[in-house]
Amino acid sequence: MHQSVARQTGYLPGDPEYRKLSVALFAAGLATFALLYSTQPLLPELVDAFHVSPSQSAFSVSFATFGLGLALLVAGPASEVLGRTNLMRWSVAATTAFALLSAFAPTWHTLLALRGLQGVAMAGLPAVAMAYLREEVHQDSHARASGLYIAGTAVGGMAGRLIAGGLSDLGGWRFATGGIAAVGVLCAAVVWLLLPASRNFRPSPARPDSRVLRDPALLALYGIAATAVGAFVAVYNGAVFRLSGSPYQLSAGAAGLVFCVYLLGSAGSATAGTLADRYGRRTVVPVGCLITLAGVAITLAAPLPLIVLGLAVMTAGFFAVHGVASGWVPARAHASGVGTGQASSMYLFSFYLGSSVFGGLAGTAWSRYGWIGVAGEAAALFVVTFILAILLKNVPSKVPN
Repeated sequence: MHQSVARQTGYLPGDPEYRKLSVALFAAGLATFALLYSTQPLLPELVDAFHVSPSQSAFSVSFATFGLGLALLVAGPASEVLGRTNLMRWSVAATTAFALLSAFAPTWHTLLALRGLQGVAMAGLPAVAMAYLREEVHQDSHARASGLYIAGTAVGGMAGRLIAGGLSDLGGWRFATGGIAAVGVLCAAVVWLLLPASRNFRPSPARPDSRVLRDPALLALYGIAATAVGAFVAVYNGAVFRLSGSPYQLSAGAAGLVFCVYLLGSAGSATAGTLADRYGRRTVVPVGCLITLAGVAITLAAPLPLIVLGLAVMTAGFFAVHGVASGWVPARAHASGVGTGQASSMYLFSFYLGSSVFGGLAGTAWSRYGWIGVAGEAAALFVVTFILAILLKNVPSKVPN
């Protein structure tokens, strides 16, 4: 009887399968983002180890995000035929395997190639996670479940950077990379054991649907993804160099402690999801944008505590925006009769393209203008995010938002 109700309405908080689903996707999001951004706190060390410039060291992040973005264009449509669950399971497993190989990369170009392949392997999870949640979770709990998944990515982003920085102090960048890969192994086991099989998935032809590029609300959401994450990654790429230099002179491990503010990102995402259910997405997203701008402004101060505070405020605002916007995409697509997998893939393609391009530019901005250049780039991008969020208010609604 319980299974029949689940098929008709989707899982609700309190259902045993909802708890398993939440834990599995939290672990999957944690592993993906821990592995994706694990080289970010190691950028200064990679400069020394491979004799590359700060802007070149940022390629270790950008290659992974770019590979992920490209693969999303295939993984999303493929999931409409192959299904969601197995794709997510194999994605986390393959990502972990490439992370282990990266720890033994003999040359800079080999490391970049492995990071690119790691990004490609990751695509199976983010491409379909939101579509899976829309199909398996009751519609009244979509925003909440999406917020929990994004919260896992926030914790992963923190854990990957924090653990990598600490392990780097103990044994160098290779030891740090291998340690993060071990975390991925544990998370992959949780995903394989707990993630419930799809109950409401219905295969459909994997034909490109041009409507994902014609709906004005979806286009605005893609723009929000690219600009918001581009600014976010740019700030953290630049912060690594700022904190390791004068007058702070922090080690990789000490600088990595700054990423503890990701806990606020996790809380921001989950809270924003709950508020979106109550007050609507169109209200929550612009407010999140204003919070990010306030955070960037605070980082312009010189005292270390204020820098950390600014990063914390910006992180909470960013994950509020991303958590709500990423769940909005499949809801809008479903209401418009558009393939949710393809729409989610386009959102995430924009997300990781923005991360690769704008995040990579942070190295150049830092080299030429210092922190003023990095903060200026981030502020400009967050302003664009805010404008897009305001424009969404004038787009006719097809879902409660």
